[in-house]
Parts: sequence; C-alpha cells; structure tokens
Amino acid sequence: SPLISFVRCALVIRFHHMAAPPPPSQISNICVFCGARPGNDPEFLQGADRLAEELTKRNIGLVYGGGSLGLMGGVSRGVHTRGGKVQGVIPKALAPREISGEVVGEITEVADMHARKLLMYKKADAFIALPGGYGTFEELVECITWVQLGVHSKPIGILNIKGYYDPLVQLVKNGTSMGFIDEAFARNVLVISNDPAELVELLLKHTPPRSEIKWITEAQT
Repeated sequence: SPLISFVRCALVIRFHHMAAPPPPSQISNICVFCGARPGNDPEFLQGADRLAEELTKRNIGLVYGGGSLGLMGGVSRGVHTRGGKVQGVIPKALAPREISGEVVGEITEVADMHARKLLMYKKADAFIALPGGYGTFEELVECITWVQLGVHSKPIGILNIKGYYDPLVQLVKNGTSMGFIDEAFARNVLVISNDPAELVELLLKHTPPRSEIKWITEAQT
C-alpha cells in the first residue's frame, strides 16, 4: 500500500542518515608552535621527529616559525628529509638569531611578529603546540582566543611530551572552577595527547566550538 511504501522509504532514509559517517576534516597543512630550544631531555626532539613522521605519512604539510634551532629545527628537518612540504614564516629581525645552519623548505620573511602569526594562521588548517617557552605559550593561547572571538574555528591540539603541558591544563581547570573560563568551551577547544599519531587522528576528527558572535574580524587582531 502507499502507506507501507512511505514507511519503508522513511526508514531507509532515516537509517542512511544515521549510518552515514561525518565527512573527514580537510587538513592539508598543520601549523606547529614549538621552542627554538631542544629542551634538556632527548624525548622532546624525539617527539618532534615522530610528529614529523606522522605528518609526512599522512601527506600533511608543515607550517612553522621558520627557525632551524631547537624543536623548530627538529620538526622542520624531520618533515623535509622525509619529502614533506615545509613552509616557514619568520620576522626579518629574528632571522639571523633563529636561522643558524641550513634552511629547509620555503621560508617567508615578514615585517614583525604579528605578521608572522597572522600568515601562519592563514596557511594552516589546524594547529599543534609542542613544548616551548613564552613565545609558544603566547601563540597557543592567542590561537585559542581567536576561536573564542570567532576569528577562526580550526582544530587545535597539544602534543604533551613528558607531561609538559600538565600545569597549563591545571591552570585552565582553575580558571573554569573560579568562574573565569567557560567550562564547555575549555572542554571542547583543545585535543591533547602524548602520542603524535593519536593527536593527528584526534585533530582530523575534531570540530572546535564556534563562537556565537564574531566579536572581531581578522583585520582587527
């Protein structure tokens, strides 16, 4: 009967809708924030190299701060020597300090730090923070803030080598418990892992929260 046919059709459509997997994230380039120092434990450079291996395995290009020292140098050389695409962005004033030795990949020199971050954000489809110092902290936190302000809605991850970012995680928990950070936003804005393969997989599946209001435009950052 027409009614039975309608019910069958509805069930097929409903089943198809429920069973269909979500479309995969389109990530061609990942921007990596990390230190211009190697740290005092070999695990830091090893973790950077394992991330480089994972990116090239998945044919994901690297966008980074352009330096050849420390973890920046480790991850960029790791991607480049494996045949991956490397795009570095560095302020002219820092080029003599951060680039010592052979430069790999495509390096773009820009006027200042703000131009550096803006170009890195534009080139990347997602972001990963490795261990680093104040500059790395600032890049990571600004990237998170830009999600909150509606400037972008790209996935952000932390490669938590040796628990380096555990104190930051605790700081964010303090911020939420004391009423300064929205708990739902804090819970969904980051993915964290100490394993590069798992972290990249989480980023590919992750949909960060979207700001209900676009507080500022990219030009106002």
